[in-house]
Parts: sequence; structure tokens; C-alpha cells
Amino acid sequence: MSRPRWDVEGRDWPNRAHSRFVEVGRMRFHVQIMGDGPVLLLLHGTGAATHSWRALAPLLSEHATVIAPDLPGHGFTTGRPAGGMGIAAMARAIGELLHVLDIRPKAIAGHSAGAAIAIRMALDGVADPAAIIGLNAALLPFPGLAAALFPTLARLLFVNPLAPHILSRLMRTPGETARFLARSTGSRIDRQGIGFYERLFATSDHCAGAIGMMADWDLEALKRDLPRLRTPLLLVHGEADTAIPLATARGAAAMVRGAELQTLPRLGHLAHEEQPAETALIIRNFLEASL
Repeated sequence: MSRPRWDVEGRDWPNRAHSRFVEVGRMRFHVQIMGDGPVLLLLHGTGAATHSWRALAPLLSEHATVIAPDLPGHGFTTGRPAGGMGIAAMARAIGELLHVLDIRPKAIAGHSAGAAIAIRMALDGVADPAAIIGLNAALLPFPGLAAALFPTLARLLFVNPLAPHILSRLMRTPGETARFLARSTGSRIDRQGIGFYERLFATSDHCAGAIGMMADWDLEALKRDLPRLRTPLLLVHGEADTAIPLATARGAAAMVRGAELQTLPRLGHLAHEEQPAETALIIRNFLEASL
């Protein structure tokens, strides 16, 4: 396996001056902490890392203390949570990190799968945020046949030791990561952002983390528990998202009492990377009303 190296792939990592490494049991988390004020925890999605917040985190840090870790198996975080890479295990791992940091977030914002982890943390009592923001949140099972096929294919890839190497080799093909992101997300992000994804996907450890997370994902259980959520919830969703249809966001919002849904015209799954200033304003306004 090849692992993202802090002195190579992370040599000019976004917001690098705010990075630190934190030992949590058998895991070593890469975490970025910046700003002052109420604590806002940011959780990225599958296959991403802290670079996903490269423009958004500094804007949010003007009004909050921002805590942004690389999730287990992703970016520069090493080790795996006890119990696998499922939603509940990831939620517990982030909770253990917060315990070591002695930090209690007032709010959590999660992108895609990160939103599922945020809600699981609240449902399981791992955290007690006063507000949760889901950015293009992945909260419900894939519709139709994909609901059965997607996790099965991910598990088959996960048990194949060659799969991460094959994926990382494919992503090293010039232009392939940019094509993949455009096709799978519906977003058009800047060249610098694509470059950070290219660095990570060129390493088999990062690819293994993304595959492992998808293989262990159980959105049926989250769907069943969503109506129990009592934390104020805002879902922000790009209308052009090709990964998570807008109809899915509407369905999730309808399941949570008092949940709000705000749509972003012409933006895709990586809307927070396409329009960080607009996203920051939406988050700040919701937090001001909730905290």
C-alpha cells in the first residue's frame, strides 16, 4: 500500500499552518483547527479530506472555532476504527478524537457521508450539537436496484487486495480524476482543487479507505432512525448534484421534524467547493438562528 505523505502529498496542503496530528488509541488523526468562537466541527465526505474545506473553513473561522479532521482511512489520518468503517464506528472514532481534544462542538457540518456521521453522532449521544448542517448530504439508501448493487460491489472491491492499487493506478492517468469528479458529482471545481484529489487518489491507502467506507455503509439503519433526530437540521443541496439527487434531499428533510432544505441552483455535489462564500453565509445565518 502507498500512503499519503505529509512531506510530499501534503507539502503545500491547504491551511497547512493550522494542521496538527493527534494520537487517539491506535489511530493518528490529521486535524485542522482555526478561528475563535463557538466550535464548529466539519466532516468531509467519502474519498475527500480536509482540502475539501480549503476555502470554506477560513471563512467560517471568522466567526467560529473550526475543527476539521481527515476521516479514518482518508487523507493523512492513519489507522482504522474499532468495529470497521461503518457510520456508527466512524461516529465513535470522531467522538474519541473530540474527547482527546477536550472539545464539544456546538454545531456540526458534514458533506455527503460526513452529514450521515454527524447525524449518527447526535442520535447515538456521541455529541450534543445545537445544530447540524448537511451539505449535499447522503442520508438515504440509493434508489432502486442501486440500493442492493452498490454496497455489494463495494464489499467485493474491499475484499480484493488489488482493488485499491488498480483504482489508484487508474486515477494516475492524466485527466482521469478531473473527468471522474465532473461525471460523478456534477461540479466544476478549480484546477487546484482537482490537483489535491489527484494526489490522494494516486495513493492506494486513500483509495482503500474510500472503498472500505462504502463497503461498510448502512443507510437503511440511518433512514430508520432519522425521524428520532431532534437537533435542528439544515440541508443545503446543489440542484445539479449527479451523486445524490435533489429528490433524495427532499425525502430526508421530510423525515426530520422541523428540518429545512435550501437548494443551490446550477451547483453539483461539491457545491461548497464551487461556491464557498455563498455556503459560508448560509451556514453562518443558520448558526446565528440556532445557537
